[in-house]
Amino acid sequence: MLKPMMQANRRELVAALAVLGLTPTAAARVAAQGSGGGASLGAPKPFSWAALQAQAEALARQPYRAPAKVAAAEAIGYDAVGTIRYRDDRTLAGGIRLFPLGRYAPIPVGIHIVENGQARAVPFSPSLFTAEAGHAPPLGIAGFRAMTADGKSDWLAFQGASYFRTAGAQDQYGLSARGIAIDTGIDGREEFPAFTDFWIERTGAQGYTVYALLDGPSVSGAYRIESTKGTSGVEQRVSAVLFFRRDVERLGIAPATSMFWYGEGNRAAARDWRPEIHDSDGLALLTGAGERLWRPLVNPPRPTLDSFADTNPRGFGLLQRDRNFDHYQDDGAFYDRRANLWVQPQGDWGRGQVMLYAFPTASETVDNIVAFWNPADAPRAGQKRQFDYRLSWGSTDLTVVPGIAHAVDSWTGDAGRPGAEPTPGARKLVVDFTGPALAGLDRQSGVTAAISVARGRLLAQAAYPVVGQSNRWRVTADIAPEGPPNGGGPADVRLYLKQQARALSETVLMPVFLP
Repeated sequence: MLKPMMQANRRELVAALAVLGLTPTAAARVAAQGSGGGASLGAPKPFSWAALQAQAEALARQPYRAPAKVAAAEAIGYDAVGTIRYRDDRTLAGGIRLFPLGRYAPIPVGIHIVENGQARAVPFSPSLFTAEAGHAPPLGIAGFRAMTADGKSDWLAFQGASYFRTAGAQDQYGLSARGIAIDTGIDGREEFPAFTDFWIERTGAQGYTVYALLDGPSVSGAYRIESTKGTSGVEQRVSAVLFFRRDVERLGIAPATSMFWYGEGNRAAARDWRPEIHDSDGLALLTGAGERLWRPLVNPPRPTLDSFADTNPRGFGLLQRDRNFDHYQDDGAFYDRRANLWVQPQGDWGRGQVMLYAFPTASETVDNIVAFWNPADAPRAGQKRQFDYRLSWGSTDLTVVPGIAHAVDSWTGDAGRPGAEPTPGARKLVVDFTGPALAGLDRQSGVTAAISVARGRLLAQAAYPVVGQSNRWRVTADIAPEGPPNGGGPADVRLYLKQQARALSETVLMPVFLP
């Protein structure tokens, strides 16, 4: 049905697309995309990073206009969108293939290919895709992905709002990055600015620079994301230049979004037979002062927001430290292969805080974890801000160093002595550390646990080497959170291993909830 439409004039095409449920604005955009037909590109136009920044700045001076959704895309659900496939022979820029519109990505985006300082638009045409008989037809372009050298898999994808992600070092997608987070964790106020247009420049056999225009109610922005795939994963250099239409209470820079349903420490949350289900198991931080922090992820009983104040942080990120297949037993989703995402700020980021927002989930299909940098000075209307940073997606934990032991497991359970009646109003926290820094240490080596508790009391503690395990120590602590069960906040526990005044491990920060 759509193929003859593409041969009609633009006015006829807009009217025909409107019959499918497209608003006039969306229909006009799809019609403009489709006027070129086939896989032909638009006329070349000069393009530069400076020009994109100027475009974003000019956009911020105009009232925000929300992009129109394609109403007909609502009928194209998760399974149906999989029946619409981009044609291999229409691959762009040596490895770029496009995503079709669907229920979860219903807004058309502009795609341009850049070469030698000239950009050429990619017009939409149904002929760019194949659609299985009896299923929905392609309606527009929702995003793109970069294919591996053999064309059998993809390693980079941009689709939906300002989300993007890579397959890391083990060809397995997991958590996502976002261009920006606005008012995350503030009830009813979170915004999701979107990348509306992309300019893609090939920079190597497995390398692309993606330029993107961001727009949202409070901010517009220009992004340059240089991506390179190597044997150890994917490295990205990001430059974000932001222009604010209005004040923003909570700005999130370099946000990462992940999922934590349950792990070894909260098996009670599981309904599934698999032992653990999560894309990431902890937030790691390397502070400006050089302190190494580890915050295990939890599936909280209610939304929580943790803040870790810092000045010029050296790095932070959501990691999947547990890479043992036996701990997941998932031979389809392969949670043991999910990529780590490590953020390294470039330049002076000043004072602020890394924030970790989490809310309850009972499904692996819901991303319930967000981590981001929140500058101390909230942006005001009319301001310009720039943030540069690196993103490392891989399977190697960049926070692990030989001189400091790191946490590998954490559990919570009944407080008190095993086999005795549980201590009422308390929980036991158990954390295991490992690393060469613990080599040769035993119960007579003067190793202790430094533990402090906010919003609660420490009732008992112990630290000892795990029998039969090389370079592995265990810390146990009975914690009594303040307040009634499920009332107020959890107890916040801070602990690490030390020998006299010398720290032997990173610092673990853990919330402890009463059941």
